[in-house]
Amino acid sequence: MVNKKILNPFQIIDRERGRIIAMIAFAVLVVAGIAISLMKGAVCIAPAEIIKAISGRDSGFQTQIIWNIRLPRTLVGALVGMNLALAGAILQAVMKNPLADPHIIGISSGAGLAGMIVLVLYPRMEYLLTPVAFIGAMGAASLIYILAWKGGIRPIRMVLAGVAVSAFLGSGISALLVFYGDRVHGALMWMVGGLTARSWPHLYIILPYSILGGILAFFGAKKLNVLNLGDETAKGLGLNVELTRLVMTAVAALLAASAVSIVGLLGFVGLIVPHVVRLLIGSDYRFLLPASALLGMSVVILSDTLARTLFAPVELPVGIIMAFLGAPFFLYLLRREA
Repeated sequence: MVNKKILNPFQIIDRERGRIIAMIAFAVLVVAGIAISLMKGAVCIAPAEIIKAISGRDSGFQTQIIWNIRLPRTLVGALVGMNLALAGAILQAVMKNPLADPHIIGISSGAGLAGMIVLVLYPRMEYLLTPVAFIGAMGAASLIYILAWKGGIRPIRMVLAGVAVSAFLGSGISALLVFYGDRVHGALMWMVGGLTARSWPHLYIILPYSILGGILAFFGAKKLNVLNLGDETAKGLGLNVELTRLVMTAVAALLAASAVSIVGLLGFVGLIVPHVVRLLIGSDYRFLLPASALLGMSVVILSDTLARTLFAPVELPVGIIMAFLGAPFFLYLLRREA
């Protein structure tokens, strides 16, 4: 006799209520992260002074710190975290692997190599950084897709191809650093990933890509849910599996490239955040994507605040903090999936 587990209406309501509570908690965490980021730094600013500065009721040096340094940097960090978390969540669905991440499988490396070429060889064309990074990310994604194709796409082949492409592109970045050692300082900061000196112009650069990529990701949530049922089931439900993979990989590349073009090769956000969200609210991408976006924002904001204040007045790149947190988490996932 086969026992079938049937969810009654009260169980469904409780599950939906749990997801809503988790989403509210993530949103509160974002607000708390922004508040902490604005308060903490070389100069500690009280919450009342922050409110005065933002409302325009004060014009002192603290207002200048808030408006010209901390607020734009915090908002840039929020969008970077959102983009990387969404990109990671999408890639994990496309590749059906919780270890997938823009940094690990090579998409960020493609964007990084293209960005490095602009920064090192054509520094006067820095205004082209984001579109060039997107071209690099899409080139890496296309190469992964070609290498993984063998009568169709298997997720495990995509992951292995991505690791190989990441290593290949990483060697290209290293070669640039060797041949152009006199221009290496800015490139090193790019490789680690950091929000130092990020201001309003950087926010204006990443904002349209974040809006476009976020909208496309949320519209693709239902297709990602169908894709997670398995290729055969998805095809039986009328989904064009290969086209969906290609389009959603392009969306992930757009999100990852826009983030990389602003902060450099910031890793592990797209790995950690979607997996934590999946453990808390499940794998329904209608909820997982917005929750990942919120948690990604708070993780990058809080990590950057920690990087700024941990060894003050020395400021660490946020990429160091993320690697410190992400590497053990990656090993945990690796052992859990083995």
